[in-house]
Amino acid sequence: MKTLAAFLLSFLSVLLLTPLFRKIALYLKIMDIPNKRKVHSAPIPLFGGLAIYSGVIVSFFMFQESFVSFLPIIIGASVILYMGALDDIKGLSAKIRFFIQLGVACAVVALGVKVSFLPAGLLGNIGEFLVTVFWIVGVTNAFNYLDGLDGLAAGSAVVNFFCFSVILYITGQFLLGFVAVILMGACLGFLPYNVTDKQKMFLGDAGSMFLGFMLAGMAIIGNWAEDNIVKLFIPILVLGVPIFDMIFTTIMRIKEEKVKNVIEWLRYGGKDHFHHYLVDLGLKQRGAVLFIYYLTLSLGLGAIMVSNDTAVEGVLTIIQASIIFGVIGFLIVIGKKHRMIKEK
Repeated sequence: MKTLAAFLLSFLSVLLLTPLFRKIALYLKIMDIPNKRKVHSAPIPLFGGLAIYSGVIVSFFMFQESFVSFLPIIIGASVILYMGALDDIKGLSAKIRFFIQLGVACAVVALGVKVSFLPAGLLGNIGEFLVTVFWIVGVTNAFNYLDGLDGLAAGSAVVNFFCFSVILYITGQFLLGFVAVILMGACLGFLPYNVTDKQKMFLGDAGSMFLGFMLAGMAIIGNWAEDNIVKLFIPILVLGVPIFDMIFTTIMRIKEEKVKNVIEWLRYGGKDHFHHYLVDLGLKQRGAVLFIYYLTLSLGLGAIMVSNDTAVEGVLTIIQASIIFGVIGFLIVIGKKHRMIKEK
């Protein structure tokens, strides 16, 4: 009953607070202005991320659970959210955003939040530090870039948090599962404003990076399986879509000589992400979003099923997911070539 109450509180808080933040964004003229790399045709208010954040904080305050183990992630995500809000308001350079993300990730690791899979010792500690920082910064940005179609990032986050919460409750990690349910309710409360034309609102960089950071942190803190190999694979499966988007987009940009380093990658803006390619292949925007929902849920269900399995099953599931993404990537590349031939 407490879990249900927390879910309803976060859902209703965001549902009621979003119009207020929309009015604030309109008053301050914090808008997402259309350009050649955007899919919308009219200015849309931002600050949806602040509405989600407010609903999450209200739920945390009302239930006052002992979130000590998750506190570094909450603090780090708050800093990322404020940075994203500043970016939405004034615009920050890719270099500043990257180094702030890097600093926050390092601070979180310094507070004891890191992956544990290497042998004890100096080299093991350094390796785990680097992997954790890379994971946090990578997932934060991957989720930010996933926010390219109406309802895509917020709806995907609902599925991600749902899959995490199922595993957490099955394995008796009720406190972290409680956090996942709160975040899931908050995203659902925002979703109606993100997918309909009436009172439309966007997450903004603040919202997408906040959700990405929370997902990255939850993946690190959760104990996803008894087997160490499976433990690493489960978050990769649950977050498979933004990870695939990051890898596939990077490969294509390097192949086409669009970027040469990390800063150029972060600075580059174009319609070359997974969801854009799906639209180019002929899907309507809502169809592309639903396709990614289904794919995310499919991978999440795979993660739930493999959570009690051995390393062999975990490796096979990862191979299966890689084959699925390989087929999707192949079809995208072929579709792109055919489109270029027709345009000529």
